Amino acid sequence: MLVKLGPLDAGQVAGLRPFLDTVPDPRGRRGRWYSLTAILLVCACAAVSGARSVDEIAEWAQRAPDTVLTAVGVRRHPLKWRRAPSRTTIGRVLAAVAGDALDRAVGACLNDRHVAAGDRAGQRRVIAVDGKALKGSARLAATRRHLLSAVTHHRSVTLAQAEVGAKTNETAHFKPLLEPLDLDGVLVTFDALHSVKANVTWLVGTKNAHYIAVIKANQPTAHRQLAALPWSDVPVQHTTTSTGHGRRESRSLKMCGIADELGGIAFPHARLAVRVHHRRRRPTGQRESRETAYAVTSLDAHQTTPAELAAAVRGHWTVEALHHMRDVTFAEDASTVHTGTAPRAMATWRNLAVGLLKTLGADNIAKTTRAIRDAPQRALPILGITNNPDIYGT
Repeated sequence: MLVKLGPLDAGQVAGLRPFLDTVPDPRGRRGRWYSLTAILLVCACAAVSGARSVDEIAEWAQRAPDTVLTAVGVRRHPLKWRRAPSRTTIGRVLAAVAGDALDRAVGACLNDRHVAAGDRAGQRRVIAVDGKALKGSARLAATRRHLLSAVTHHRSVTLAQAEVGAKTNETAHFKPLLEPLDLDGVLVTFDALHSVKANVTWLVGTKNAHYIAVIKANQPTAHRQLAALPWSDVPVQHTTTSTGHGRRESRSLKMCGIADELGGIAFPHARLAVRVHHRRRRPTGQRESRETAYAVTSLDAHQTTPAELAAAVRGHWTVEALHHMRDVTFAEDASTVHTGTAPRAMATWRNLAVGLLKTLGADNIAKTTRAIRDAPQRALPILGITNNPDIYGT
């Protein structure tokens, strides 16, 4: 039985096909049998079915019945047979496809789904920006690929992704990554690497967004000013406690306004200073670890609450949870795909699968993909290719 997902109504399930039609075909016209969109839809269907490699995508296509191949756009031969694209054909397309165009198409589709599904009532939209290395993509003559993504805190939907070459290049790609997104009133979270004054000035001034910036040694003046604030006079305004993975964690948050007449903090558009104290204890008798982090936000005290700030700071690690999901469920770190844009394209399909299934209410991505894997036709309505209940199954 298929894991129960949310209702697949026409208003919520925007078809993926029109978005993929915008991706330019890198192949020459000579000898081309399969359309680019058909091959990409095969990859998308296989991804939501749990395919972890190009080989598994091809295996999914071989298992797909004629009705599924027809639905994704595979042409019928004049001799009446309809054949799925081979592993070689799929691999060549993924290695040559324009990575930026594919990410824009998939990101636009996921954004439409996310908007249609709606955010939680009364809660601000929050987006995290963070990077991830594709460990298996490294070779003797080439370093591992590195991707930068913008992911919603709620549902882990990847709205944008870009290849940046190396982790040290992330800050230069911050603005190009977020430029196409509508960030009006959105709260953007990022780690200390992206706490760059030029980026946050652009974010607030041009995109009309808000931010929470973690301040560490890369901003020494601001960090020194934050640490010197009279935190001992500020009461704890929010606490959370959690137990899991063999440890007990507690977090306490304090916030205070930054007085401009006292010089403020040397960081643009900063309105509130935040201190988060994190304690971690293992039940085995090990020594308790403690960590204090400082941050600033462009939100004023009347625009937010300590609970919202605490949720946003902790929720930033939603993107890490997505990376973990890609590694565990889709074996991303174990993938040795390295040719052309194929490593990035495979990451894009994993983002698509997680985002679509999370938007439809799936709690366990691994369990859901296993349920879809054994019946290829079940992937079609999830991608908006058809809303026929007979194809979806029960």
